Amino acid sequence: MSIVYKSEPQRGAEWRRLFAEALPDLPFHIWPETGDPAEVRYLAAWQPPEDIATRFPALEVLFSVGAGVDQFDLSALPPSVQVVRMVEPGLTAGMVEYVTLSVLALHREFPLFLDQQRRGIWAATKGVRAERRRVGVLGLGVLGLAAVKALRGFGFAVSGWSRSRRDLDGAPSFAGTEELPAFLSELDILVCLLPLTEGTRGMLCASLFDAMPRGAGVVNAGRGGHLVAADLLAALDSGQLSAAILDVSDPEPPPPDHPFWHHPRIWLTPHVASMTHAETGGEAVIENVRRHRRGEPMLGLVDRLRGY
Repeated sequence: MSIVYKSEPQRGAEWRRLFAEALPDLPFHIWPETGDPAEVRYLAAWQPPEDIATRFPALEVLFSVGAGVDQFDLSALPPSVQVVRMVEPGLTAGMVEYVTLSVLALHREFPLFLDQQRRGIWAATKGVRAERRRVGVLGLGVLGLAAVKALRGFGFAVSGWSRSRRDLDGAPSFAGTEELPAFLSELDILVCLLPLTEGTRGMLCASLFDAMPRGAGVVNAGRGGHLVAADLLAALDSGQLSAAILDVSDPEPPPPDHPFWHHPRIWLTPHVASMTHAETGGEAVIENVRRHRRGEPMLGLVDRLRGY
């Protein structure tokens, strides 16, 4: 029985050390080293190798080294292989920081002021108190729930939407497609933290933007595939949206001539909102290996029918 790691090499070296201390009986291989392929029970990867079913015939668990699993072709995996996304405190803390920064920037109109600075304009605007700023989080998994809690701490009027209803400790919770229009109609700032599935691909589109109050802002820290770029640009240029902060794009990076690079109301960051920390990420995988060995449910186990 062994584990293979296929991702960033420096993190792999740190994980090898952690596994040697915590699970010395489990050989740890860093790709392209695999040891005996027939002995591999665990694979941790961002992009797994091709022909995974034949390459590792005894594979039992595929761990994602990131929060999402949309980079995996789940249909190519044997039904017996369990898929686990990364759930670790460093990743969650990073996303909370990014979402908080982004919402505060939109709340205080920093994209507008940066554009004015570039054009040599000195013009103040009338501020809005946080409790009057309506912020909605689209996607209420581990990251979304943590973001809701943090934003409420600043006094924002926060609500959330997900496929099924979640307890937001008194904050408004919306669920399902039938409640999405009501959720959107109340927002000044929308934060997307959805998983990317066939049901959510292209969800940030013209009809969604039109359902929000005019002048709202958008933060996309989910996946680039959630966003229809042409619809965002049209909404910004028409004034339906005031600004957008994007940590993801499709493709990544955008082509050199893409409007995202230079649009005055778009802030673009290079998919840095939330990154797995080597030590805490390794500890999370170690805990799940232990759980798997004991026959206990693993944290972050993916429902392969839903895709998250």
